[in-house]
Amino acid sequence: MKATIQWRAVLLDLDGTLLDTLPDLAESANRMRASLGLPTLAIDLIGSFIGKGADHLIACSLAGKKDPARVDPALFARGRTVFFDTYRRINGDHAKIYEGVREGIDALLSMDFKLAVVTNKPTEFTLPLLERTGLAQFMSAIVCGDTCERRKPDPQPIQFACSQLDVPPSAALTIGDSMNDALAARAAGCAVLAVPYGYTEGLPVTELPVDGIVSSILEASVWMTKQSKA
Repeated sequence: MKATIQWRAVLLDLDGTLLDTLPDLAESANRMRASLGLPTLAIDLIGSFIGKGADHLIACSLAGKKDPARVDPALFARGRTVFFDTYRRINGDHAKIYEGVREGIDALLSMDFKLAVVTNKPTEFTLPLLERTGLAQFMSAIVCGDTCERRKPDPQPIQFACSQLDVPPSAALTIGDSMNDALAARAAGCAVLAVPYGYTEGLPVTELPVDGIVSSILEASVWMTKQSKA
């Protein structure tokens, strides 16, 4: 089926949208804390730290709470080294593709949409993870947390992905799981959908400024088809 609406590309968030990466991230965070003599944190709490990049996750995990005002620089440097070393070794060990992702990707490709991943995850973790899970082959562009000067919720990564795909932002739809995705897409001029199963930083997905909420990437393809016929 050919896409008949104005969209020509779909930009996909990674953690919490395509992949459940929390088990590996939580294990890395808790090994970091253990190396510093700190008690482990609940996996759900660590999940609320995901979305703003690795350094934010590390700072929150060291403080044991969201958005810490300040983390001692020396402690952060020690913790970051352990976290990165650990995550390099286990990246993808327990990560799982969410239900409906592969089917949704197949459906979007059959509609002739270009696909890209736009994530705040560093390149050194993103590329191996996409290769390991078999998702890299479907992406025409991959924009990571260190690809651009700024990360989501700034629109720059969305805009850069669109330039890589040679489509204007108005012709791209973003799919994500958090406020960062919604704000970045809105600022870039993209339509945006949210999935409810990811890492929302404690904010209900119903409160996100999005065009719709879909249960999966597959349902997103159905939503887009319906919109094209409206």
